[in-house]
Amino acid sequence: MNISVAGENSLMIYFGEETSPVVSARVQHAVHLLEEAFGSVLIDMVPSYASLLVIYDLFRTDIHTIRPQIREVLAGLDQVEVQEGALVELPVYYSLESGPDLQALADRADLGVDDVIQLHQAQEYRVYAIGFAPGFAYLGQVDERIAAPRLSTPRQKVPRGAVGIADRQTAIYPTASPGGWNLIGLCPQPMFDPNADPSMPVQVGDRVRFKGIDRQSFLELGGML
Repeated sequence: MNISVAGENSLMIYFGEETSPVVSARVQHAVHLLEEAFGSVLIDMVPSYASLLVIYDLFRTDIHTIRPQIREVLAGLDQVEVQEGALVELPVYYSLESGPDLQALADRADLGVDDVIQLHQAQEYRVYAIGFAPGFAYLGQVDERIAAPRLSTPRQKVPRGAVGIADRQTAIYPTASPGGWNLIGLCPQPMFDPNADPSMPVQVGDRVRFKGIDRQSFLELGGML
C-alpha cells in the first residue's frame, strides 16, 4: 500500500497496480474502516479501481498526523477476503436501432450481432468504480472477444441510458453527454436520481448482470428512442 499526497488536504492510497476483485475488495473495505476511524474528520472519499482518494478537514488534522493514522487503521488489509456485493439486474434493449456501434463491433470481432449480445449478457460484472459523472459505473470485465478500444473520434452527444464498451469495461451513461465508448444498446433504468434513496441502483463492489429486453418493453419501462 502506497500513500501519496494528492493536494493540500488530500491523500491518494494505492492498493495495487492491477484491476481485480481482490484489490477492489480492499478498496471497498478501506472506505468502511476509514469512515469508522475518522468520521467527520474526512470531507470525502473517492474509491476507484485500485486506489482511494481521501479528502480531510485541514482544520481538524494535517498530513503529518493523518497519514500514519491511516497506515495504522489499514494495517492487515491484505488479509481481506472478497465479499460478494448485491446482484443487480439491469435491462437492455440491444439492437442496431439502439446500439449504433453494435454491427461494427461484431464485424471487428468476426462475430454475429446476436453473438455479441449473448456474450455481453453472459458475464457477471463487478462495479469497480463510479465516476466521470454521477451514476457512471465502471463495470468489468467484458469477454475479451468483444473488448474494443474507444472510438477514435468521440461523439458530441451520447444519449442517456446508452450501454457502451471500452476495452474490457462496460458502462451505462447516466445522462446525455459526450463520449467515445462503443454503443451496443440502451438501458431504461435511471442510473442516478438525486431525489431517490439510494440515488444510484449500484454501488462499488456490487455485481451486475444485463438482461436483454425487446423494444416494446424498453418503451414501457420509460426508455426513450
